[in-house]
This record gives sequence, structure tokens and C-alpha cells, in this order.
Amino acid sequence: MTPPEAPRRTHLSLSWLAAFRLVADSGSVRRAAEKMGLSVSTVSHQISCLEAHLRAPLLDHSRRPMALTAQGRLYLRYAEDILALVEQGQTAVLANTPDSLQDLRLALIDDFENDIGPELTRLLTAAFPACRLTSYTRPSHEILELLKDRAVDIGVATQPDHPIAMLEETPILRDPFVLAVPAGSDAAADAFVTRQTGLPFLSYNRSQIMGRMIEAQLTRLKLPGDPACTFDSTVSILALIAEGHGWAITTPTNYAHGKRFQPQIKLLPFPRKSFARTLSLFVAEPQAQAAAERLATGLRRLLAARVVAPTVEEFPWLESRFCILDR
Repeated sequence: MTPPEAPRRTHLSLSWLAAFRLVADSGSVRRAAEKMGLSVSTVSHQISCLEAHLRAPLLDHSRRPMALTAQGRLYLRYAEDILALVEQGQTAVLANTPDSLQDLRLALIDDFENDIGPELTRLLTAAFPACRLTSYTRPSHEILELLKDRAVDIGVATQPDHPIAMLEETPILRDPFVLAVPAGSDAAADAFVTRQTGLPFLSYNRSQIMGRMIEAQLTRLKLPGDPACTFDSTVSILALIAEGHGWAITTPTNYAHGKRFQPQIKLLPFPRKSFARTLSLFVAEPQAQAAAERLATGLRRLLAARVVAPTVEEFPWLESRFCILDR
């Protein structure tokens, strides 16, 4: 098949490459035109221009679906590389141009719902006044799924057991596991974990990362692990402890979330080998990087002032265990 005569325009057009890639993927000019929002004749013309520019047939137009020629298969690899580089360049420019951020989807763990979350929202809207912010409050495991599905751009959640390759992670807070018990109890911490107090053990559902972490640690230490009740909500657990109806393994951040219950609850160090969760900021979309950096700075400042400092003041033994992570 003889390619059409080369047009006067001698410079390669990215639109020709984009059309070629879509036609190669779909085997149809019509389907490529639908995806590009162009007419069939326009896409067909772009393919013809590219073939004329290269002076080589790239597609066998006589077959349905269209098939790549040998030259087409060779050139497709280069076309995909060129388009990928252009897309990466656009992303890098957007990521370093805060004013260009138009939409931002943010997901925060439930612990930040009442105090930290509203402050972070004000910080972001002040830094990016032209940006439309959508905020969600979810458990950590749901936030990580939203990030993996690209349903949110930035998330703050408990660090999972294994890194998620597609997400950029910035550690924010070391949040150690402690015992939360009724304030009036005189029992030692070890008496709770060995089930000698008679109070029910309350824990988090296994669907939650914290629930699985607690269960795994009790198993490693060969301690009784079956809770009397499990919950999705930290507030529900703290409410029962405050009424003297149980105890739990939780974290200082969870304790700080339930301010109204704090006079009826006290924290004790975990009596065996200590363990902690890491709260991290995750970025799914590179164009949200500028916002993520502002968010990480603001989040560290807020957590240090409103969560870490007052909790360590109340329970000094938490110092050095409950701390902000710079990196």
C-alpha cells in the first residue's frame, strides 16, 4: 500500500501520535474518534498525515479490525514513549504550580473528624483559594482503597503492613499502642492483658488495620486475643470504658479523639513488648504534591500542639514514645 503524499506541514504533531495510539489499541478509527471526541474523518486524516510524514504505512486499512503493519508495530513503541514523556512533563509542571490546582479530594481518618480535620480544611482553602476541596472521613483501610482506586488524591491513614507501590508516603506520627482502662481501676496493666480483672476486652474489627495489628501482637506474645466485643468506632469503645464496662488496646490519638470521655479513662503502657502504628500522608496523584506538602506541614503542627503535647502532659511516660515524625 502506497502512503499518501507528504503534506506541506513537516513538523510531527502530537495529535497524530495520540490518534495512532488509540487506533492501534482499538483497531477502529470510529472507536478512537469517540474517545478523542473528534469526527471519524478528522482521526482518519491524522493517521494519513502521520503515515505521509513517515513515508511508511503503519496500519493495514483493509483489515477489520485494523492491524498494525511491521512498521506500525515498531513505531508504536516510540509513539507511546513520546506521549508518556509529554504526560509526565505536564504532571510535573502542574505539581509545582499550586495556583493550577482546581480540584482536590482529601480523605482523613475518623480520629481527625472533630478537631484536626476542620483546621486542615481551612489551611488548604487558604493556600489554594481557587481549588474546590472535597473531604471524606473514613477508616484507614477504606482510605487506602480509595487511594489505590484514584478516588481521592491525598489520604491520611494508618501505614499498612506492606508498602503500596503506587502511592507516595510521608510518615507523620508515631502512635504507640497503650491500654485504655476505667479511671477508677487499680489493676496493673499486665492484669488486663492476662484477663485477670474480670473486665471485658473491647477491640477493633479485623477489617480495620488497627484490629489486625492488635490481634497479631497478642498472638505473637501468646496472650489471650478473643475480644468480648469488636467495634468500628473508637468512640463506642471509649464510651463503654468510661462507664466501667471494659478495657481496650488503643492509641493516644484515639484517646484524644474522645475528649468527653477522658475524665473517666486512664492510659497505661502496654505491659509486654511495645508496638505502634504510624500515621502517614499518602499521595495518589502527582499534581496534588504541592497541596500534600502544605498539608504535611500543617498536620504535624496541629498534631504536635493539639494531640501530642496535651496527652504527654497528662501521661508523661508517653514522652519519646508518642511523637511527630519529620520523615
